[in-house]
Amino acid sequence: MTAGPRARRVLVLGGARSGKSGYAEALIEAAPPPYVYVATAQALDAEMADRIALHRSRRDTRWRTHDHPFDVADLLAELPPDAPVLVDCLTLWLTNHLLADHDLEAEQERLVSALLGRGGLTVLVANEVGLGIVPDNALARRFRDAAGRLNQAVAAASDRVVFMVAGLPLVVKEDAP
Repeated sequence: MTAGPRARRVLVLGGARSGKSGYAEALIEAAPPPYVYVATAQALDAEMADRIALHRSRRDTRWRTHDHPFDVADLLAELPPDAPVLVDCLTLWLTNHLLADHDLEAEQERLVSALLGRGGLTVLVANEVGLGIVPDNALARRFRDAAGRLNQAVAAASDRVVFMVAGLPLVVKEDAP
């Protein structure tokens, strides 16, 4: 599995348990190590701690994990330019900023700018949350809308976009080299 012809920025989208993270990890592992894993999740309860532990257990010593629930743009700018980087996941990163009442548009712009500044393979994972019903409360609708805008902005900045369905990758964007 490869990231595609010369793809440097890859967005992997999908629903819950669609195989996004495993696919993204395989893309990174097709490049030479060491690998950088940017984790955006926060273990705010036992169930989330278990999910984080499961993700960590899949990565061996070739991976360097950076826990960054907020400042992903700064980290992307600081990492070695050619290091293969996986950001998992943008949806949790967005949630962190939303609940902290940060300026979502400004954070999105900083993230996209940092992504465009990277020279090495960068794979980003995000949930597609806009395929279901309209949420019944304002916060959930704000989240859904912000996630849609974020996914569009990152997809526009990406060389390749893959939509995962039942563990199957569907390439929805592939820029020519």
